[in-house]
Amino acid sequence: MFAALLLSGFVLRLDAQKKPQLSDFGKMWTFEHAPHGYFSETYGFSPDREWFEGVRLSSLLFGNWCSASFISPDGLILTNHHCSRLVLESIMEPDEDFDADGFYASTIEGERPAPGLYVRQLIMIEDISDRVMKEALKGATDQLMIYLRDSTVYAAIDEYSQLEGWAGLEIEPVVYYSGVKTSLYGFKRYTDIRLVLIPELQLGFFGGDPDNFTYPRYSLDFTLWRVYEDDKPVNSSGFHFGFNPDGVRQDEPVFVVGNPGSTERYRTMAQYVYDRDFRYRILLDILKDRYNSTEEEFNNTGNRSLQEDMFMLSNSIKAIQGIIDGMDNPALMARKQQMEDFIRKASVQKNKGEDFWEKLAAEYEPLKGAMMEVLLLGPQSSSSLTLLMAYTIDSYLEALEEGEEADGEGAQRFREMIPELAKGLTEPDELRNLTVLLGFMKKYADSDDDYVHAIMKGEEPEVAARRILSSSLFASEKKTGKFLKWKRGKILKSDDPVIEMARLIVPEYVSATEIMGSNVTSRRALENKIAREMYDVFGLDLPPDATGTLRISDGRVDGYEYNGTEAPFQTFYFGMYDRNHSFGNEFPWALPPRWQDPPAGLLRSPLNFVSTLDIIGGNSGSPVINSSRELVGLVFDGNIESLPGNFIYDTVSNRAVSVHAGGIAAALRYIYGAERILKELLLD
Repeated sequence: MFAALLLSGFVLRLDAQKKPQLSDFGKMWTFEHAPHGYFSETYGFSPDREWFEGVRLSSLLFGNWCSASFISPDGLILTNHHCSRLVLESIMEPDEDFDADGFYASTIEGERPAPGLYVRQLIMIEDISDRVMKEALKGATDQLMIYLRDSTVYAAIDEYSQLEGWAGLEIEPVVYYSGVKTSLYGFKRYTDIRLVLIPELQLGFFGGDPDNFTYPRYSLDFTLWRVYEDDKPVNSSGFHFGFNPDGVRQDEPVFVVGNPGSTERYRTMAQYVYDRDFRYRILLDILKDRYNSTEEEFNNTGNRSLQEDMFMLSNSIKAIQGIIDGMDNPALMARKQQMEDFIRKASVQKNKGEDFWEKLAAEYEPLKGAMMEVLLLGPQSSSSLTLLMAYTIDSYLEALEEGEEADGEGAQRFREMIPELAKGLTEPDELRNLTVLLGFMKKYADSDDDYVHAIMKGEEPEVAARRILSSSLFASEKKTGKFLKWKRGKILKSDDPVIEMARLIVPEYVSATEIMGSNVTSRRALENKIAREMYDVFGLDLPPDATGTLRISDGRVDGYEYNGTEAPFQTFYFGMYDRNHSFGNEFPWALPPRWQDPPAGLLRSPLNFVSTLDIIGGNSGSPVINSSRELVGLVFDGNIESLPGNFIYDTVSNRAVSVHAGGIAAALRYIYGAERILKELLLD
């Protein structure tokens, strides 16, 4: 019944029995279990095995952080500008600035090698689930089952590495549905990748942080590279997408092929509450503090590299805030609860009252009191040198305990580190950093976290930070020198506030990490059982969570309602210039000189568009194609409404934002004069 309803419209409407919406789990389909029938029923075309194979072979993993695709018979590949910036430093000559000027190789000889950059192509796939589960089910315990499953996978890798078609490939295991399904993927790695064209940063990054996760949008976020083998462009005539600059129309079916990084759509309600109230809220505060400190440093130094750090931090802040907002949305959470209730009721009945969801919720209870310590109080968790000093003192005490008080190598190393760290405690930045740390500790401390009260002594964070830094012996170089001569017993008896932090914080952190790790095996086993219960009901009608592996997602070109009006499905260069002038040609809406006097043909060209495609981080650089296997766009972002997509997919206003293929062609034609590329793409 569910499969039939899925194929007829993918969404199960709520009825009197409150059956769940399958679309909440999105559309990130795997290639080994491609939804042939669903595509046929939904979009009116029946892709065969050859269609899916051609799409798969035309798609690439770019480095280990983005997606890309072949778009010509001669190894030309397309990805995002923001995916490419990570490797530009190794390509530029001393007098070049690709951020300011962009880069275009007017001849093939001028294409610029990128040392260390690689792309990977998924050549072979084999589902070995039956083989793995047959071995794993022999185990009598959850831990033994996991061991048998893993050993079976490694044995399969060894076997397949000798088979025709697999030999020479990089073979990796891929696990779906929390271990219910297992596949082997065989990749070909290309390591000679050369830059062909990259726009100026002001085009690839147009609108900057303010426009990030928004729409309407005006960004030329693309880069062209070429793959070489044996010092020649690779022959990709058998696997590349045609380039169609006119293929985007309202309601047009489109497909995105890429490597979405991670979603969490199969977690339970207990896990979501834990994520929302502990994991994500603490992480959000940490990121906001890092952004503020980076911004302050940028304002003081003007270091341009810090702008990239600020953007990445702001990007993460918006993403996590969007997830939290989604989890605070009663309607979205009710839909997740609805699915859980539906599956859980059937599971408990089938398993004679055994409730895997209740057991997993119980496993998460002790984690709530440990999350603050794990995220905030680790040796590298904070920018506070005082916290780092506390850990250094703890390590020093361990070295002394081993009898190295005189001249042991371990103790001597810490004697050298402590004076250097002590110098930093007197810097103005440390007062701010310690104040922030103490503020977080106060905010997230449980009622039984007596160590926090002992450190802060009832004071506000800044007052406590000033007291700790000013009264500590480490504020004095002379006293620090004397400290290094103390015996272990004297250090342990000291009431110095920094030494006290070492005695109090380090054991709490160690204990918290032990708590977090103590039930990992049981949690994973329960997650596996819950995933199997869902799989037993829905099978492959629900796509698995994103895992950084190649997926194909389907949707339609469509605008949406926002801010009391409607967002069009596409935008034009004319709108980019309107935004540029509206902000007085100021960053981040500024335009380089050669863009200042646009021809009419450029202004009339489309630039960006939106669709209902299901994407997440890792899909950057993914090709958007039509049913004819033609590239019509390039994914580079989602709208703000898409951020809850980490845990639930909502077709109403969740949109993928893409560069229009017509916008890329217009830039090549009117701005960069890239005639040889236009001919290669069969556009001239």
